[in-house]
Amino acid sequence: MLKTPVEARNHLLACLPENEYALLQPHLKDVPLKQGTVLAEQGETIEYAHFPHSGMVSIVIVLSDGEKSVETATVGREGAVGAVAGLGERKANARAIVQVEGSGSRIAARNLQTAVRQSPFLRDFIVHYQEMLLHQAQQSTACNALHEARPRLCRWLLQTRDRLDSDIVALTQEFLAQMLGVRRTTVTELARGLQSKGLVRYKRGKIEILDRQGLEACACECYETLRHQTDHYFPRSASV
Repeated sequence: MLKTPVEARNHLLACLPENEYALLQPHLKDVPLKQGTVLAEQGETIEYAHFPHSGMVSIVIVLSDGEKSVETATVGREGAVGAVAGLGERKANARAIVQVEGSGSRIAARNLQTAVRQSPFLRDFIVHYQEMLLHQAQQSTACNALHEARPRLCRWLLQTRDRLDSDIVALTQEFLAQMLGVRRTTVTELARGLQSKGLVRYKRGKIEILDRQGLEACACECYETLRHQTDHYFPRSASV
């Protein structure tokens, strides 16, 4: 069963051997990923696994008051959301919310579990991916605790640009403030500071990256660390 061009845009699906992919393909459904859509809610049973083709999903831990949250990972076309449900019924340990809209493929958890029971390769593949997500979450936790807001914003913009393949990132001040754990006014100050250096062009709800190398120089070390971790676990192929 050959992958279609759309499905091949997700790196994980593109990495699968044809016989393994054939176990999933009949159950994959193309779906839009609209901004603000919660794909998995913290503490609730995961019903679907999503494989983004475009856009970006944030994985956030929500505190008990429901008002505060912190991002621990981001997922784009290089990964999946909820794939751990293929190992058996699982509750989400974080909220997965679409922050940049796009599209993807979705498979019901029960169908993914059936495929995994037939394939030790798929089981190991999912475990391998979950290890990568854990490392990303650990690095993000260290980053949030030790690095200042400006280099973290640069790191976040670079990660988002890599996932979108676009220098224009449409994000609200409210969202950026939530992800960085700062006030909205701080986000405005940080973005204007980057603009004054000629690194970005900032308009309300949109940031355009003008100087990628300059932005990399301002980002914290976590950007390169996270990128290398992803490439170590799942080297990119020319088809993606």
